[in-house]
This record gives sequence, C-alpha cells and structure tokens, in this order.
Amino acid sequence: MASDLELKAKEAFVDDHYDLAVELLTQAIQLSPNNAHLYADRAQANIKLHNLTEAVADANKAIELNPSLSKAYFRKGTACLKLEEYQTAKAAFVIGASLAPGESRFTNLIKECDELIAEESGVIPIPENTTSRDVPTEHVQPENDVPEQQAVTVAKPKYRHEFYQKPDEVVVTIFAKGIPRNSITVDFGEQILSVIINVPGTDIYTFQPRLFGKITPAKCRFEVLSTKIEIRLAKAELIHWTSLEFSGGVIVPQRVNFSSVAGGQRPTYPSSKPKRVDWDKLEAQVKKEEKEEKLDGDAALNKFFREIYQDADEDTRKAMKKSFVESNGTVLSTNWKEVGSKKVEGSPPDGMELKKWEH
Repeated sequence: MASDLELKAKEAFVDDHYDLAVELLTQAIQLSPNNAHLYADRAQANIKLHNLTEAVADANKAIELNPSLSKAYFRKGTACLKLEEYQTAKAAFVIGASLAPGESRFTNLIKECDELIAEESGVIPIPENTTSRDVPTEHVQPENDVPEQQAVTVAKPKYRHEFYQKPDEVVVTIFAKGIPRNSITVDFGEQILSVIINVPGTDIYTFQPRLFGKITPAKCRFEVLSTKIEIRLAKAELIHWTSLEFSGGVIVPQRVNFSSVAGGQRPTYPSSKPKRVDWDKLEAQVKKEEKEEKLDGDAALNKFFREIYQDADEDTRKAMKKSFVESNGTVLSTNWKEVGSKKVEGSPPDGMELKKWEH
C-alpha cells in the first residue's frame, strides 16, 4: 500500500502537483512511519511549495531514521539555504558530499554557501595583486601613485521575509524584532503590497513588491508580533502562486477547485503523461481505511454518529441537528416527527446540572 502511494506521489510531483504529492506521501508515512525515503521525498515536495520549515523537519526525520541517506542532507541544505540559514545549510551539504563523493551538486552548493556567509559578514576584501607580492621594497612605487585598496560592502536587506500559502490566502512574514506598532505602515492594493518600517534613528525599510496574483484588499490584514510582522493576503482568485512577486512572464494559473473537493467528486488535473492517477481506486482505498480504523472512547462515538449522519435521509439529519443544538449537546435524536414540532429540552447526565451560559 505504502509503495503504491509513493509511486502515485512521484507521478504527482512530475506533473507539478506538489500539494497532492505531500498528501499522498503523508498517507504513505502513516502506513510506513520508519521509511526515511518517504520523509526525504515529502521534504522535496514541501520545498517546491515553499513550506521550508516543514521541509527541514521532514529532512531531519529522514536523517534520524537513516543517517547515511545523502538526499536527506541535500533536501535539508536546500531548505536551510532558502531560509538564509547558511551555516546550517553548509553543514548539511558537507555531510551529504561525504556520503556521495561523486555528486558535484554538493560541491557547487557548498561554494555558494561560502559566498553567502562571506556576504553576510558585511565586508568582502578585494583580492591582492599577485604580481606585486615578490617585488623588492625598493622598487615599490610611491604611496601616492598606488591605488588605495578598497573594501566592498555588500548591502543586505535589513529584514528577512518569507511566505507560504493556503488555497485562499498567502501569508507573508517579515522577521523584524521589537518594532513598535506605530512605526509600521502596511497598505494593500489590487496587486501591490506596501510595507514601510520607520523607526526613529534608523534607515527607513521599504518592501513594495508587485504580487504574483491579485488580492482583495478589504479582506487582507496584518499583525505585529514581538519578533515578526505577519501579513495575510486574501487571494482574489483561487490559484496557486508559484512565487510571491510577479515575474513578468506569461502565467498559466493552476486553479484550486473547492467545489469538487468538498463534494467528494473525483478531481482531475492536466497532464502530459499518458498514465493517469486512478482516483476512483484511491478514494476507495481511503474509505476502506476509514471504515477499518479502530477507535475507542469519544473518538469511536463521534465516528459512529458521523456514519449515522452520512447515511441518513434528510428528515433524520434535520432531527439530529435540531435536537443537538436545542439541547446544548445533551440530546441527539433521529426522529423528526418527535422533535420537529417542539423545542428539545436539555437532558444532562445523572449527577450533573444544565446551566445557561451567561455572557
């Protein structure tokens, strides 16, 4: 079962359906929780979705289960690199390179980390002129004729930001610690986000990207926390954003179809591959697993009531809703004739008293 789900997840990944890949791999992990490859593969799908902290967690779990799995270190390093955790990324790539000495990708990424770590230090010295190292001092030109060695200062963004998304919103996080609320201005346009941080005595920080897709300004909001500013952008269209900022290219939106998912219909996705995912079979497997799931206590009781409700006719469902609501959750009746024409009074268990909630 787990291997079938893993194969379907790989097909979804190839077709760029990363959300589906994560979902299928999660099901596979539930069936095979000690399979390090499943965690490493889910880390890759999460990286594609910009779920970077989740990707690091998956990679760490894969390393815990199999410390010699080089791709787990590669996925961890990649996610940390995107999170600008350059030292941690380099450490992961170094271990991965030792486990897979023939793979040049580790060497290239280690070099990239070294360059970024140097930039992060703020100053990169210009290399000395090697032709003048061994010249005797008496032949050195006067000081005023020698160009003065300069240092290149690399400008770093004052605050780091990242984003993740849900079907109906995009969440942007700006990591700015201890900023007063009155020093922050956030405005929303049709396809523009504007963030200005103006703390007295410091340079003004401005972040004004043109967004990948349109938003609904009236539904957008933000919150200032002790270590960050969290901004929630309400999507105007239910499409998947492949980046936060508009790239200027031709965009083919991948829409999220809520109605088909909510209604239990079989979702369809465009694909260039001749082989299709057997959604009917997958749905049947999930239902079978839910039916065979063994629960106890309140979980078993809730499952029993859900099954009654799902298989019930309209009158039975109305009776269950009305009796449960009017009795404050103490009565659950399936007889509409009995409860439809009168208010259902609460019936607390023996030894307990029903009290009205006072606001």
